[in-house]
Amino acid sequence: MTLATKLAAETAVKCELAKDVLRSSGYLNLRVTGWSMLPTIWPGDTLVIGRVCGDDVSEGDIVLFVRNNKLVAHRVIGKGDAPAGPEILTRGDAVSRPDSPLSNRDLLGRVSFILRSGRRIEPRKVMRASERAVANLLQHSKTGARLVAGVYDRFRTSAHQNSSDRTVPCQS
Repeated sequence: MTLATKLAAETAVKCELAKDVLRSSGYLNLRVTGWSMLPTIWPGDTLVIGRVCGDDVSEGDIVLFVRNNKLVAHRVIGKGDAPAGPEILTRGDAVSRPDSPLSNRDLLGRVSFILRSGRRIEPRKVMRASERAVANLLQHSKTGARLVAGVYDRFRTSAHQNSSDRTVPCQS
């Protein structure tokens, strides 16, 4: 078995486990690793996701779904009807193009809140003007996204090291 095949299998198992946890308990905590939702969600944030069905999400909600055997949290930018049934349209805040549409059955849950540096942040359905400006910049520059995420990571690491509150990150 190649390394790529092994990693793909591990990722598929993690996605199935996430689905099972959401189905059985109704909630799931996930640590963020990607940049597609900058500046709303940062790498290292923990998302608390609640189970929800497609009829209960609306434009501006941040939802969790599986795409290409990866868990993805992106913002709902619209809903529509297709011959196969209702569709949910999503896009990452720092991504210029929308994702391919989701069916209601592809939806796993909605972000209830974000945990960042010990704070609970309620996700807003509409970004502030300053956040929209940053997101627009990041949509057109992967280098900019990497730079912003790197600066944030250094700042967060520095602040954490200087803090008297030492925490151990939990693994999901």
